[in-house]
Amino acid sequence: MTRRSYKKELGSIACKELGELGAGKPGWVVDNPNLLSAIDTHSILLANRSTILLLSWSDDSHQSPLRIRPELSPIDDEFISAVEWLVFDDVRVIVAGTSSGYLLIYSLRAELIHKQMIYPGRVLKLRVRGTKKDLIQDSSSEEFCLIMPGVIARFDGSVVQNMLQKWFEESHVQIWNQKQKGQDSEDFENSQVKLPFQLWNIGKYGTCADAAVTGIMPPPLMEQQSSQRYYCAVAVGDDAVISAYRLSEDKGRSLVGAILSKVVPATFSTIASFSKLIWRSEPSSPVKSPKKSEYKPQPFARASPLTCIKDHPRKGEKLTLSPSGTLAAITDSLGRILLLDTQALVVVRLWKGYRDASCLFMEMLVNKDIASSSSTYYEPMKSDYCLCLAIHAPRKGIIEIWQMRTGPRLRTIACAKGSKMLQPSYRFGASMSSPYVPLEVFLLNGDSGQISVLNRTLDS
Repeated sequence: MTRRSYKKELGSIACKELGELGAGKPGWVVDNPNLLSAIDTHSILLANRSTILLLSWSDDSHQSPLRIRPELSPIDDEFISAVEWLVFDDVRVIVAGTSSGYLLIYSLRAELIHKQMIYPGRVLKLRVRGTKKDLIQDSSSEEFCLIMPGVIARFDGSVVQNMLQKWFEESHVQIWNQKQKGQDSEDFENSQVKLPFQLWNIGKYGTCADAAVTGIMPPPLMEQQSSQRYYCAVAVGDDAVISAYRLSEDKGRSLVGAILSKVVPATFSTIASFSKLIWRSEPSSPVKSPKKSEYKPQPFARASPLTCIKDHPRKGEKLTLSPSGTLAAITDSLGRILLLDTQALVVVRLWKGYRDASCLFMEMLVNKDIASSSSTYYEPMKSDYCLCLAIHAPRKGIIEIWQMRTGPRLRTIACAKGSKMLQPSYRFGASMSSPYVPLEVFLLNGDSGQISVLNRTLDS
């Protein structure tokens, strides 16, 4: 009787260049807090504080690993704090965030496409996600977010895509002109305009360890109706295990705030003028204007608190969103995993005994007739899959797959020590037509360099 295999080996990324990142020591992938990773369908990014390596495991790829060394500030002790892929229809780029709040975008030839200061602070995570118009959502949204301690910056996906398309078109023209005139390759980079983005402060209940924009939500009551969108954001942190906010697109205040903003300054101005006539106070010293070299952060848009869960000494650690954004898996410092309904803002499920765990949502093919049928070729549709949560418990050396929301545990998979679960980011412009591409979970064995993918069928 053959032993069932619950994962499929794809290839290996073992190479001498991994020695720069600490390879060779058991558990180097998971024990180093400064080692970052992001996976695509055939490539993986691994980064430490100063270097990004792009490696491929496909058989037809014989290229040596691509190495990127960003120009970081030695004065501020700046380092790479987050990496991710941005994948469009025909464009793939590498995105990095730094400890000083910079956003860096590179081509697959290590060319710096864009550099922009977002907000002074460490970039904790880069999130790429999108929601398509369906029966639940009345509109579609594709976005790219930077998560910082107490701050969320959101870029519209179409804005980033237009910038990249323009860069690639003009870079080809520039390369042609350089061959004829010998121009400097940095001219185009320095002439780049800044990408517009929205910035929110979500630190009302303390700095956050992780956060995400979960989707579009209806406007609040008693608000002036307009065409602007409102978003829901969920954050986890040390002071508040879970907190939620309603994010407004503009920087205006609510209806009450708008009234106060008109009445209070006028009243204060009248009182101040009257007091000057009576007391004839000395003029105050002029306020020093900031230096031109000082960076002025973009003003925050309005973020209204919705709810907050505090449970000292429990601390929220990591947050994982489902594809639709309606569910979030949250790990905490006491070894528990909370399943949050992001629309009702209610915890609907709880797992205990999972210290140092990590979670990823995936889709399993539950229709056994389709999975086992070999007489006719049939391409599974989205309705043939069920949403599941993969929980990696490194202390137990296993990966458990649970059906959402209240389903049973479907599978337990043994994994080697020093392994890490990874998942490709959302692909902008992905078609909703068949064949449907389900959400997959990859597994990196750091000690051997093997890349594998968890099988989607339950009878394999």
